[in-house]
Amino acid sequence: MDKRMVDFIRALRAAGVRISVAESQDALQGADAIGIQNLAFFKAAMMSTLVKEHRDSSKFDYYFPLFFTHNEPPMNDIYDELTPEQQQLLQQAMEALMGNQEALKQLMEQIMRGEPLTPEQLAQLGQMSGLDQGDEMYQRPWFERRMNQQSGLNQAMRMLDQLMDQLAEMGMSQDELNALEAMIRENMRGMTDQMSQFAGQSLAERSAEKPPEPKPDLMDVDFRNLSEQDMDHLRDEIRRLAARLRSRSAMRQRKAKKGQFDPRRTIRHNMRYMGIPLEMEFRKRQKKPSLVLICDLSTSMRYCVEFLLTLVYELQDQVQRTYSFVFIGDMKDVTMELNEHDPRIAVEKVMMDNPPGHYNTDLGNALNTFSRDHLSKIDHRTTVIILGDGRNNYNDPRVDIAADMQRRAKRLFWFCPEPTSFWGTGDSDMHLYNTRADGVHLVRTLRHLADAVDSILAQGT
Repeated sequence: MDKRMVDFIRALRAAGVRISVAESQDALQGADAIGIQNLAFFKAAMMSTLVKEHRDSSKFDYYFPLFFTHNEPPMNDIYDELTPEQQQLLQQAMEALMGNQEALKQLMEQIMRGEPLTPEQLAQLGQMSGLDQGDEMYQRPWFERRMNQQSGLNQAMRMLDQLMDQLAEMGMSQDELNALEAMIRENMRGMTDQMSQFAGQSLAERSAEKPPEPKPDLMDVDFRNLSEQDMDHLRDEIRRLAARLRSRSAMRQRKAKKGQFDPRRTIRHNMRYMGIPLEMEFRKRQKKPSLVLICDLSTSMRYCVEFLLTLVYELQDQVQRTYSFVFIGDMKDVTMELNEHDPRIAVEKVMMDNPPGHYNTDLGNALNTFSRDHLSKIDHRTTVIILGDGRNNYNDPRVDIAADMQRRAKRLFWFCPEPTSFWGTGDSDMHLYNTRADGVHLVRTLRHLADAVDSILAQGT
């Protein structure tokens, strides 16, 4: 039992469920205390000790029956439900249809008697299907189909309609045919479930036996390669990341409370003391930046935008104020939505209210709207951040507006996911926008994004 439990825990870990050593020990102690006689109680105990997050419940439910349920479905002896005359008709019809196909005859006899596949039969079918070479759960449907094919069950299912037609011609009533067909299909379904269970259990056991592969730090995985599961983990990580950046920024503020030491002013101020530096002079201390965020919310940029907005709004105590805008075909002010709710809820709402669609990215048009309606939000204390890949679908890029924004702002930065080798290719106008920016940060991973935000907080105003 202990080995079964260890394999089960290892399979869950391989599927991405986070289980600590202490939680594994709790599960083993729970199994000893409760036992497996009452499967419902046992399952509840295992779930309470091994599953911490709701999203992992479906994985637990998927793997639990592969390790802790028997592989013998309820099947009925169909002959017991038939009269001697019906049994005789059925035997004659099967003989007429199957002729010399002995393997098919044996399978149909097993189905009619309601006998499940034996462990030896399942093992043989698995070997014939190459199941011993598989060790990943995504292979399960393929092996299930192979085992069904090798068993002859697919052929038996195709023959069932012919069998019913033959029995109808031999005089069996429609009600009797319907009842017989339902029983046969139920027994076939039981065998199919057996093969599915066997394939899943075999793959789960082998995946548990594999040594764990080192997983890349999600902070360094390209946004384009993130799965939905990875995104969920990073959404949980973003608050911890923001807390680290907040601590780092607050530490810089404390160190710069009096400002940075200014040697020139100190020497000049202490000329009256014959140049002896008795009184220190400091430059103006660092101030919190004011931000204007302009984010490309097209399909290729959505993950990056979600993380940037969440990160910045988790750090609002380190920023004087933030105005936020999103665009695909046109500019939209989302400042109010982001200020009124918790950052995670607010960002989720912004993403839902601005879904991707058939419309194409048009940054030029978006900049034109911004210039007309919102340019006054930029002044000499403002840091402007434009998050986008600079791809404009061959529309007018309105570089003149970008230049005007740079002149009005203290600084204008681009956060771009594409390296310089892609600038100017296809519909990219990034090589033009680059000349109207004070810097471009490559942001392809969450670590890139965090470093870029941290550098802007470090520079302050």
